[in-house]
Amino acid sequence: MAPDADAGKSAGKASGHRSDPFAPLTSQLLPVGDGHEIYVETVGRTDGIPAVYLHGGPGSGCQPDHRRLFDPERFHAVLFDQRGAGRSRPKGRRDANTLPHLIADMEMIREQHNIARWMVVGGSWGATLALAYAQAHPARVSGIVLRATFLGTRAELEGAFLDALPRFYPGLNDDFLSLLPAEERTAPLDAYWRRILDADAAIHGPLIRAWHDTEQILSQHAPRRNRLDLASLQSSGALPSTPSMEAHYFQNDCFMQPDQLLAEADGLKGIPGIIVQGRYDLLCPPATSHALAARWHEAEIRFVEDAGHSLYDPGVRDAVMRAIADLASMVRG
Repeated sequence: MAPDADAGKSAGKASGHRSDPFAPLTSQLLPVGDGHEIYVETVGRTDGIPAVYLHGGPGSGCQPDHRRLFDPERFHAVLFDQRGAGRSRPKGRRDANTLPHLIADMEMIREQHNIARWMVVGGSWGATLALAYAQAHPARVSGIVLRATFLGTRAELEGAFLDALPRFYPGLNDDFLSLLPAEERTAPLDAYWRRILDADAAIHGPLIRAWHDTEQILSQHAPRRNRLDLASLQSSGALPSTPSMEAHYFQNDCFMQPDQLLAEADGLKGIPGIIVQGRYDLLCPPATSHALAARWHEAEIRFVEDAGHSLYDPGVRDAVMRAIADLASMVRG
């Protein structure tokens, strides 16, 4: 259901039909301040187990299939597009767009829907936000399901793009670096982020496409291609939206202190959790989930063999659905 421009002034617009059990119960644009309106929808049943879904990126937005992760007969699930992402407005806006802002938005959504405690579900960047929210508001979290743990650190990004990329895809790494002047290739992450955020389309366009395509290849266990199409990077067509938001957050260390989420993992004590981890995830490798679970003793790691980072690698989506259902039984029990 498309967002209603006036819905943010009320409790949201109800769906006109319920023939589809995954159709939104409500949808709205919620004003959260600073000139931002975020798109929020609910699915399932109003008396179901409360849950919130956090999309990745940062900057990607929720998709209709994300609703299907939640059994509509058991859950009252809230899905929203984070500031500047998806159907939220203004599209792509980075002003007043930080991790603390997103946490505050979650609290506004929770209060608006009169939810005392909810399950928090997120993958990749959504896992970062889930952990940060739970550490800030542990009393509001009944349980956590993560996929592909990302702690928002520079070390993780360097591990993916400076270690895994040349190690597993040396040709792709050559393509990735070829877009930078020779003198900038010793610090490619900073060079990419700086150029992605440059106002000149001739500068940011090819780098946005290259970052997006490289990240897509790294995210899949069996990608269909393993090189960049260098000619297509110069296209004048529409640009993917996620790289600009990622560059904004990554340039600013995701607006956290160094190793903040691990250092404050004691704040998760007493919160049950399940971590779904692809065995061959090059972006968010198993070592990260292992390090988190070593400090968050209530967390269980469930490995998906022969899978990488993507929710749609074989077995991952099913494992996430099982984790959500299993954790709901623990929470309800």
